[in-house]
Amino acid sequence: MLISGLLIGAALGFVLQRGRFCVTGAFRDVWVAKNTWWLSAFFVAIAVQAVGIWVLNALGVITLEASAFPWLATIIGGFIFGFGIVLAGGCATGTYYRASEGLVGSWFALIFYALFATVSKYGPLAGTTEALRGVTVGTQGSIHETLGVSPWVLVLVLVGIAGVWARHHLTKPRMKMATLPPEKTGLNHLLFEKAWNPFATALVIGVIAIIAWPASWATGRESGLGITTPSANLTSYLTTGNVELVDWGVFLVLGILVGSFVAAKGSGEFKLRVPDAQTIMRSIGGGALMGIGAAWAGGCTIGNALVATAAFEWQGWVSFAVMILGTGAAAKIFIAPRKKSTAPGRVPAGV
Repeated sequence: MLISGLLIGAALGFVLQRGRFCVTGAFRDVWVAKNTWWLSAFFVAIAVQAVGIWVLNALGVITLEASAFPWLATIIGGFIFGFGIVLAGGCATGTYYRASEGLVGSWFALIFYALFATVSKYGPLAGTTEALRGVTVGTQGSIHETLGVSPWVLVLVLVGIAGVWARHHLTKPRMKMATLPPEKTGLNHLLFEKAWNPFATALVIGVIAIIAWPASWATGRESGLGITTPSANLTSYLTTGNVELVDWGVFLVLGILVGSFVAAKGSGEFKLRVPDAQTIMRSIGGGALMGIGAAWAGGCTIGNALVATAAFEWQGWVSFAVMILGTGAAAKIFIAPRKKSTAPGRVPAGV
């Protein structure tokens, strides 16, 4: 059954790469471009998954439960993670699929993300992680339990918000971009050449996220999509040889690498690209911050912002909000000054 993790991961990696589905870009655009196009698409993926997993919960296929809310670790870790993804040039899944495209900077970011997630979960920082996550509030970690309402009320609210928000963007006139004549036909053109609509991509990601729940549960891993713990487990396995660490989640992240590589090669987007020294150092620093932040927050943009939000966990929604704030802080420091220096009428520094 572990092979299902590899297959689902490959499907997810393929869709992420071909759809150019970048959560870092979604968060960054809120601050830099004042645009919520990609963020609204991300909400669609959450809403689709929410409908599916609460149906599965009602049927008894899975059981959705949330433990006490570790508020301090979620806030600190989420902010650190959001800050780190700007430096790294991608979140957890974004780093995986960009690494498969041949971006050497993403290789460094991915290595240090996995390394510091391991250090924070199982190594020298494990005590700090445990202490931070031990600071909790209340005994109910889910929003619907706190409010005393059915989760289906929140599902309807989420679907309504996602639908209205998506309609707002889909009905706005958009500038048509010049494109080259297609070189491929049929399914080959659709899969490897035609640009994918963000909202169609979000729908597919939401469906994949739903399928991941029962597939993962069938192996004894009672969760859905997740990137940080599987990445830490893979790193730990490579250094200790403990095969018990190789679970469905490890196969999932390996599948993401495979699927995104196939997508990049098939679309002609695979190319080895070596960045300058400054970018490599930022990638290393960003990857390390991502690993620490995700371990403390209990998840990344997938485990928290996509999956835990669909289950209406406080950890998911609070970390989601704080990650966006962390991204905004990093964008203000590292991106805003660069935009000003290259604005029309200005001469970039060093020219």
